[in-house]
This record gives sequence, structure tokens and C-alpha cells, in this order.
Amino acid sequence: MDNPVDKVDNSLNRHIFSHKGAVVGLFAKQPVPGQVKTRLTPPLTAEQACRLYDTVLQETAARLRTAGLPLVICYAGQRDWFRTTFPDLPLLVQSGEGLGARMAHAVKALFAAGAGPVLLVGSDSPDLPIPLLREAVEQLQTHDVTVTPCHDGGYALVGMRRPMTELFVGIPWSSDQVLAATRQRCCELSLTLHETAAWYDLDELADLRRLVDRSPESQTARHILSKWHELFKYADRKAGPAG
Repeated sequence: MDNPVDKVDNSLNRHIFSHKGAVVGLFAKQPVPGQVKTRLTPPLTAEQACRLYDTVLQETAARLRTAGLPLVICYAGQRDWFRTTFPDLPLLVQSGEGLGARMAHAVKALFAAGAGPVLLVGSDSPDLPIPLLREAVEQLQTHDVTVTPCHDGGYALVGMRRPMTELFVGIPWSSDQVLAATRQRCCELSLTLHETAAWYDLDELADLRRLVDRSPESQTARHILSKWHELFKYADRKAGPAG
């Protein structure tokens, strides 16, 4: 089992933390049936949801690499799986009770490793536009915090120019109030906040349809279309006749 005070593994990528530039931490779970994308089961089976999440994770990591910023996998699961899957990326174990504590741990560890500013990105937005990420980095020159909102009331990205872990305290995670509570927290802490244009994540069946519509050439969209085109018929049947 991983040590809860595990640090960033620099043995493969020591050079990544030899400067003071921005770093991106990708929050990721090991794809295990029944433990990922559970809001999509049903109509997906646990195995289908797991394969979907694996595809989303792989595409998200590949996309973030194109930004030209150091990338760290902040992982939950077996370290060996992540070491095998992402052999050229440093790994940081998630540690703490609850998402807020795990995010705070990652922020502190990445700043302590010499990085800054630090941005955390979720693995639910495989087609996140890189210009939004670059905007977030740029705005951290003049703002304390930057976020990319999601249309469901959360956010796909959060960045900060110093380790302000109080930002993650008192947030109703996994609800449509995450962004509103984060705005309020910034006000309470007198932190300047920049918001990029909003983007999307993948939580519900309708989100899969929207991804296919807006990014049909993405790896995730191709996976959806090749495996689960019947799901859209399922959604249409569930919705019933129009009018």
C-alpha cells in the first residue's frame, strides 16, 4: 500500500521540477469496474463504464501533454498500474479524507517540489481546450486563483499561484454548488479569482452525446460511437415521445 506521505516520484523526471514554472496535476483514478463513472451505470455496465473512463483518462493525459507544461499524475489506486500506464510521468499519490483534502495535499506537495503556479485538472474533460489551460496559467500572473467552470456547477480546472489550501475547505463536492462555493471562499479569503470560459465534463448519458457532437474526432467520441451507439437509442426511449 502507498505511504500516505508519499512524495512526487522524481526518479524518472527530476528535470521537471528543476525550475519554478507552472505544473499541471492530473487527478486520476485507476480504472476499476464499479469504482469509476458510476453515475453512468446504468445504462452502462460497470465494465463498459470502466473502459470508457480508461479511454477518457488516456485522452486527457495525451491532450495535457500538448500544452508543453510539466504534467504529474495525482493518482488513486495501485501505483504499479500508473507506473506501467504512464512510465514517463511523475506520480503523486492522492492522500486525505475527501476530495478537498486530497486536492490540498496535491497542491502542497507540488509547490514543495519546486513548482508554481500549480493547476489541478480532472479526468472528466478529455477535450478540454488547451487555450483555456494556457489562459489559466497566464492569468495566474495577476490573479490568486483561476478556474475553468463546468456547466454542471463544478469546475474542470483550478489553479493557484501559491499554496492556498484553504480554498478547498467547506466545499460541497460532487454537487452543483462547487463553483458557487469556491467563489464565496475566494471572497472570504480575499483572493482574486479569474474564470475562463466554461467547458464540459462527462457525468451523465447526455454528456456523452454532447461530446460526440462537439468533438467527433476525439478518441473518446470514437470510442463511444464504436461501442455504445445503442445508448443514444436508450436515452431517446427513456425521454419518450416529443410533444
